[in-house]
Amino acid sequence: MRRIAGLLVAPLLLLSAVACGSDDKASDSASSKNGVPAITAGAKFGEKPTLSKGKGEPPKELKTEVISEGDGAKLKNGDAIQVNYLGQSWDSDKPFDNSFDRKQPFDLTLGAGMVIQGWDKGLVGQKAGSRVQLVIPPELGYGEQGQGDIKPNATLVFVVDILKATQIPSSAKGTEVAQDNIDLPKVGTNDDGKAPKVTIPKSDPPKKLASNYILESDGEVIKESDSVVVNYVGLVWKGAKEFDSTYTQGKTQTFPLAQVTLKGLKDGLIGKKVGSRVLLVIPPDQAFGDQQQQAIPKNSTLVFAVDVLAKM
Repeated sequence: MRRIAGLLVAPLLLLSAVACGSDDKASDSASSKNGVPAITAGAKFGEKPTLSKGKGEPPKELKTEVISEGDGAKLKNGDAIQVNYLGQSWDSDKPFDNSFDRKQPFDLTLGAGMVIQGWDKGLVGQKAGSRVQLVIPPELGYGEQGQGDIKPNATLVFVVDILKATQIPSSAKGTEVAQDNIDLPKVGTNDDGKAPKVTIPKSDPPKKLASNYILESDGEVIKESDSVVVNYVGLVWKGAKEFDSTYTQGKTQTFPLAQVTLKGLKDGLIGKKVGSRVLLVIPPDQAFGDQQQQAIPKNSTLVFAVDVLAKM
């Protein structure tokens, strides 16, 4: 079963594509420090940095340099983190992307495969509130393929500000809500971190979006501007065939709701409470319409059981 999460959210840097290059240039004459390109301006946490060009041969192994250490908890796999970053190739004086100019931090779940391996490996163990510099060899970056403005076999240099980190619970928890509509799927109420069972009725699907609590928590209400950390299982109504599951992969997903392209998924989660389990039944006109997507036939009604574990 192929992951379909990439079809739900507009592509982000380090997921599948790289944004256009920045116009900022760093000094080519600045010296390196501790074997990594020096930060020649904007060295403090929160400031947009300027990086010098790398000198000589880059390191062969992943290198993490702590520029300033925060006082937050150490990051571990499974944490939802929010960062600002600037990225540049070792042999370039031009950043290929940065979040500082966009004024939009980047949200991810560490260790979930949402980013290149150099990020997942290099950020584990660092403290929230820290600024770190990563030097990432090609095999932990984009390898022989390259990506956008990044050449094949490029060593990458990132300055990363770890803004915050959240430990993610294993399951939604809350008050069980009666599932008394016989025309809607029934969803399991287990809170052991395992996938809930979803039973789809033999009747025709509803024509309108359904968004119902299965477990209702007392957490904060989700807004469109939030990024949410979720576990989910997704099925096609007809035939009750599962097409995707974070439980199978053993990794949560982080969805910036403003960038979610599946209308029914976004609309169905906005207004719900963090910590809850939600049933979504999404009609074709709010899903993929008349376009087939991987294992999803065209004009399919989709069913999701979503645990909203946290928001960023």
